[in-house]
Amino acid sequence: MTTEIRQAVHPQMACGLDSDGLRQHFLMERLFAGGEIRLTYSHADRLIIGGIAPEGTALELQAPKAVGQPTFFARREGGVINIGGPGRVRLDGTDHDLHGQAALYIGATTASARFESLDPADPALFYLLSAPAHSALPSQLIGADRANRLELGDAATSNRRTILQFLHPDVIETCQLTMGVTRLHPGSVWNTMPTHTHDRRCEAYLYFDLPQDQRVFHLMGEPDQTRHIVVANRQAVLSPGWSIHSGAGTSAYSFIWGMAGDNTDFTDMDHLRIEELR
Repeated sequence: MTTEIRQAVHPQMACGLDSDGLRQHFLMERLFAGGEIRLTYSHADRLIIGGIAPEGTALELQAPKAVGQPTFFARREGGVINIGGPGRVRLDGTDHDLHGQAALYIGATTASARFESLDPADPALFYLLSAPAHSALPSQLIGADRANRLELGDAATSNRRTILQFLHPDVIETCQLTMGVTRLHPGSVWNTMPTHTHDRRCEAYLYFDLPQDQRVFHLMGEPDQTRHIVVANRQAVLSPGWSIHSGAGTSAYSFIWGMAGDNTDFTDMDHLRIEELR
């Protein structure tokens, strides 16, 4: 297991970064590696973004030094979505099969979390998002039948999309995590446009279902100082509270969004008009 530490970045510093600097601070370029657990610990809202890719052997999630606790979830909660083949997560001896359109919520004080692939020829790829938790809530699996489903956008503006809200106050109680999946329809490429900020919450995006020869141009920065990061399949981007987060792909794609911060209100955002962007 490897853990990379990312410090919080002031927006004035971000203005002076070139493409390599933006990628170094905000992009998780190699999140998934066969047989490994790769974690990025961000000092922005203390988020941990992880890629867990078990192959022939199950992988046990250990507590990195950065969390300062004997077990990973001692004072943390987490959300897991599997974007690979069929997989299983064992939490304190209880198995949860996880594949397809579903998410697993892991409550604080969970002592052990073990991840495995059920088909070595089609290994699972578990995406983990974790944040500090103030209370212990029950772990549970949320399928698409329980998720909030939203149909948004329009083909005329190239942003027709389906959103599944898994970790959401109307679906499940969490301490501060919200999490879900957005899928762009064929012919649509824009996500979160018109865009917004929410200085009260940090957000992370994992882009997937993107052909290997295609890319997403992820927009970030303050509204009057926008920047972009070119993102490939199965790469993740960290979006601080001061930053917009939006993107346009060279083809349709999907992404997992997740937030942590002062509240779990999905609609808590400061909307921006397109003409305000620079």
